[in-house]
Amino acid sequence: MTAQDSNKARVLLRLHEINKRLTPKFEQCTGISQSRLEVIHAIYNVEELSQKELQQKVNIDHAAVTRHLKQLEEKGMVTRRKSTEDNRVTFVKMTEAGRTRVQAYCEERRYFTEQLFKGLTEEEYLQLDQTLQHVQNNIENIQKREI
Repeated sequence: MTAQDSNKARVLLRLHEINKRLTPKFEQCTGISQSRLEVIHAIYNVEELSQKELQQKVNIDHAAVTRHLKQLEEKGMVTRRKSTEDNRVTFVKMTEAGRTRVQAYCEERRYFTEQLFKGLTEEEYLQLDQTLQHVQNNIENIQKREI
């Protein structure tokens, strides 16, 4: 293994460790998971939408969207109603209490993000963003090798 291979393996391990720690820390600090925040943010920006449209917007499977919505409904953040034309279609709408709570969640996310990138210059942050975008694009193009 070359030094360059060793460095790449170390970076991969670091990304893995960051991923393992970031999600629970985000939820602990903000009080909500990133995926649930994506769901409510998508609902927040529209008057009403179908559950299927929501699922497509946030790219989460049907069961997970249903679970998120059930818990958000129990907290009084969203309401769901069946379509009068097609009982298979469920519409979702943000409540006023939900709108207020979303604003608080977004403020917590801003604070978390500030703490996460504390000490980085704007140039360093932009370079990191570009590098991670490049890595993300590479991930999409990885094919299983035939051995």
